[in-house]
Amino acid sequence: MHTDLVAALDIGGTKIAGALVDGHGQILVRSQRPTPAQRDGETVMRAVEEVLGELTASPLWERAGALGIGSAGPVDASAGTVSPVNVPGWRDYPLVRRVRQAACGLPVELIGDGVAITAAEHWQGAARGHDNALCMVVSTGVGGGLVLNGQLHPGPTGNAGHIGHISVDLDGDLCPCGSRGCVERIASGPNIARRALENGWRPGPDGDVSAAAVAEAARFGDPVATASFQRAAQALAAGIAATATLVEIDIAVIGGGVAKAGDVLLTPLRKALGDYATLSFVQRLAVAPAQMGTDAGLVGAAAAALAKRTDAATV
Repeated sequence: MHTDLVAALDIGGTKIAGALVDGHGQILVRSQRPTPAQRDGETVMRAVEEVLGELTASPLWERAGALGIGSAGPVDASAGTVSPVNVPGWRDYPLVRRVRQAACGLPVELIGDGVAITAAEHWQGAARGHDNALCMVVSTGVGGGLVLNGQLHPGPTGNAGHIGHISVDLDGDLCPCGSRGCVERIASGPNIARRALENGWRPGPDGDVSAAAVAEAARFGDPVATASFQRAAQALAAGIAATATLVEIDIAVIGGGVAKAGDVLLTPLRKALGDYATLSFVQRLAVAPAQMGTDAGLVGAAAAALAKRTDAATV
């Protein structure tokens, strides 16, 4: 059988996307459903099966040699289970087994969504050509993934590089994860907006209280909005510098909704990085915006599936 394609699933709290992807990262067939996130686990799985049903109905399906899943986490790749925070019906849900059944027995590779986006950026995006990279997703939460020695480094359970839960403020706010002063508690979109509101920022006539609205206010020089982004940038810089010091990355790629703030985030981030990444071997660390956009999860899941297929072929 000629297997030159892989299937990919990108599973999050708002959408379940699927695709058939070739060896160059091109999406040839795609399917999507809204995630029924507040429904029971079987209802969520039915949406996954509908997406897979559209893929298996394609004449290209028979060329798929493996399937990659990038899922909101936590995931446990060693057990094949997922427990996405924003999908309460799935707790230790046996996603790999259920997907394998729906995908006609294809080999399945599961990684967290931050790791999937990292795989995409390393394969086709801003981290291309870098052997040691950290890619971050700064949005409702803060996730990430690592490339070390030219290889994706998901770790045993698929969660390595989860920079959002490095503590950067020892006496900081309690984070929902149970720790204190986490990067996510300071730098995620909702926390940027919350801090701005607590410090006296007021939204415009449209009442928009999102991080995007705070970014727009900062762009026009609002001091409270600017300060909230500077605080987020400082937390991100501390987390990036800690990671770079630990494993010697040479680029940090920043994606996710909050990264759309552009220079409002990146300028203070680069400045703060100079304050934290001070040792000689981390001083040349580059910071770049992500390039892969909304298809990053699918392309990264495909990259993981291609790697699994290549590994299997060389055994």
